[in-house]
Amino acid sequence: MELRHLQYFLMVAREGTISGAAHALHLSQPSLSRQMQDLEHELGVRLFDRGSRHIELTAAGMRLRRRAEEIVDLVGRTETEIRVSNETLAGEVRIGSGETPAMELVSGVIAELQRTYPLLRFALHSGNAQDVRERLDNGLIDFGVFIGNVDLSRYESLVLPARDRWGVFMRRDDPLAARSVLTPNDLAELPLILSAQADRELASWLRRDLADLDVVATYNLLYNAAALARAGVGYVVSLEGIVETSLATGLVFRPLKPAITAQVAIAWKRYQAFSPAAEAFQQKILELWG
Repeated sequence: MELRHLQYFLMVAREGTISGAAHALHLSQPSLSRQMQDLEHELGVRLFDRGSRHIELTAAGMRLRRRAEEIVDLVGRTETEIRVSNETLAGEVRIGSGETPAMELVSGVIAELQRTYPLLRFALHSGNAQDVRERLDNGLIDFGVFIGNVDLSRYESLVLPARDRWGVFMRRDDPLAARSVLTPNDLAELPLILSAQADRELASWLRRDLADLDVVATYNLLYNAAALARAGVGYVVSLEGIVETSLATGLVFRPLKPAITAQVAIAWKRYQAFSPAAEAFQQKILELWG
């Protein structure tokens, strides 16, 4: 059994089809299918249940996947440790994220890695959960940072030691700015500016359908929504700490009561073959939060 056979096997397990794995590996489908049959013959067990459209792992296949992941990971880490020094580790780590103060934690990791590996570069993309997930699925980013109730069961993920708090941005001279918190009754009749990701949490908190609210605008990133709040268009429901609320901004933030908080997680594709740069980032976040 060769290492490449285990890598091919893991790709088939990840893609769920021989054709999808062959495309990802730049192999012909017959060649990959033959190599998987040879692996089964060598081990003396059936690794796959082959359906008409999808391949499922057998019990033996699932056991091999666990071992293969360990072996491939160990080999990769060993090669990286031997070949890479502080002066030679280079490349780009691509991270997508929704707007969240928890990016301060990720920024701390980036700063530490760049001090250790000066040639590392990082590319950050901001977007909502759907945008980040699509980029992650399409291989356009290595890691995605997600806020709130996002289904991450398809990915490997870590929950960050941070929770974001929901509230409302409004003009500093608004009468509601005199309050320390805002309740469902306070928002019931107000012109609201909502983000798509707030829908489920806010509907549950208000105990009413969002269609019954006066939603005057929606947004996916907060910078422009804050401009609407300053202009008096409406009240922006958002996470705390994303835009400034100093005197010069003309805005204040007031949290919701009962409080709504959202967990923050960082995720990556299962069985991802990382570049050395992305692997260094993954190792650091696993060391800190794994």
